[in-house]
Amino acid sequence: ELGTKIEEMISKGELVSDDIITELLKNELELLKDDKFILDGYPRNIAQAETLTNIFNDLGIDNYTCVYIDIDQDLAMKRALGRVICPKCGASYNTYFQDVMPKEEGICDRCGEALEARADDNEETFKKRFETYITSTSPLLDYYEKASKLEKVVSGNSAEETFDSIVKILGGKDVDN
Repeated sequence: ELGTKIEEMISKGELVSDDIITELLKNELELLKDDKFILDGYPRNIAQAETLTNIFNDLGIDNYTCVYIDIDQDLAMKRALGRVICPKCGASYNTYFQDVMPKEEGICDRCGEALEARADDNEETFKKRFETYITSTSPLLDYYEKASKLEKVVSGNSAEETFDSIVKILGGKDVDN
């Protein structure tokens, strides 16, 4: 039931409520607190950042980094609207960028399955999300800068170069895509 509610909100370009996210997050972080993990897309506002800080404090997590990927709106839109994923093997591609296009349009290079786009990857939803980012998420940069937890990556080059920059920040050496 909760998953259906979350999926419905996301497909409309809405953010999932803080209460729902906090409940899910507490449960998962309790299981992961001794492992390395990545939170992608959370926190999205100051209230969530404060909640996350409190959860981290309660769990004794203090060795973390916030990675900010600085990306131009047009490039971000192409990356979002062009992404297609194989439902069978999970391989991902993008229809706008030659270096990550499938060899045969609409077909997975790895397993031959038909590729799918996310239902919420459309221009209207993207613009709503980007606007929400500008108004709600950008204050997080100051929050994590003041906490000395912020690292910035400029994403203007290839996705691979961006990925490599993030891996370097996180101290990874042998990371598979």
